[in-house]
Amino acid sequence: MSSPSPPSRQRISQEREQLDLFRALPGDMAPRDSQDLMAFPFFSLAKSRRTALIDFQAGGVTIRVEGTAEHGIATIWDADILIWAASQIVAARDAGLRPSRLMQATPYEILRFIGRGTSLRDYQRLKAALDRLQSTTVATSIRETTGRRLHRFSWINEWKELADAKGIPLGLELILPDWFYGGVLDSALVLTIDAGYFRLTGGIERWLYRVVRKHAGRQEAGWQFDFQHLYRKSGSAARYYDFAADLRALVARQALPGYRLGIEYRSTVATPLLTFRPVPPAARG
Repeated sequence: MSSPSPPSRQRISQEREQLDLFRALPGDMAPRDSQDLMAFPFFSLAKSRRTALIDFQAGGVTIRVEGTAEHGIATIWDADILIWAASQIVAARDAGLRPSRLMQATPYEILRFIGRGTSLRDYQRLKAALDRLQSTTVATSIRETTGRRLHRFSWINEWKELADAKGIPLGLELILPDWFYGGVLDSALVLTIDAGYFRLTGGIERWLYRVVRKHAGRQEAGWQFDFQHLYRKSGSAARYYDFAADLRALVARQALPGYRLGIEYRSTVATPLLTFRPVPPAARG
C-alpha cells in the first residue's frame, strides 16, 4: 500500500484541480506592472545572492521578505516574470477572455517578452529565477483591511516543466498567488511601463524607474523624494553612502526611459531631494 501524500502536496494538487488553465496569449502587448510591487521593497536589488531579511515598516505598511540559503531572495530581475504574467492577465481581461492563476507558456515566449536571449543559458537562468520566486516568502499588511494581519505567500505557488511522452519539451506551467493575481485584476492597481525598462541593467535604476513611474506618472510637475526616504524605501543592502552615489550617477546618466531626473538642495531637508518629471513624447530622443 502506498503512503499518503504529504499535506502540502495534497493542497497543491487540489488547487490545480480547482483552477482553469490559461494559455499565454501570442503576439506583442504592453508591459504592465503591479503598483504595489512598484511602491515597496519586495525584491533584492543585487545580482549576488541575498539571504538577509527585507524588513520594512512605514505608514502602517509592513513587509517582510525571506529567502532560502540555497536560492536567496527573488531579485528585481526575477520580477520580470511577474511583469510578464501581469501583462498577460490584463491583456486577456481586456480582450474579454478569462485569465487564471494557472498559466502555461513556453520559455521562449517569456524570455522574448522580457527582452532576454533565448539560448540554453537564458533558459537555465529563467528556471533559476522561477526557483527564487517560488522559494521566496513574503508577509505583508498591504490590502489587508485591518492593517494588523499579514498575508503570507510566495511569488509563485509552484511551477513545473512540461514534456510529451517522448520527453520533448512542451513549455512551463506556473501557479500565481492569490494576493498578486487579485491586485493585477484590479485595473486601478496596475500601470503600463515603458518597454525600455527591460533594458535597464542596474538593480537600483530598475527599482527607481518603478518608483518614479508609480509616483510621478504623467504629472507634468513630477514628484520628489529625499535621498534618505528613498534609501529606506528601497530595502537596499548597500550602505547609504553608496546608494546616494548610485542615485547621483543615475541623474548624471539620465537613464530612466520617459523621465527627467534632478537633484535639489533645501535648508529644510537634511538630505538632497531627487526630483523627477515625465518627458513629453515629442521631446524624447
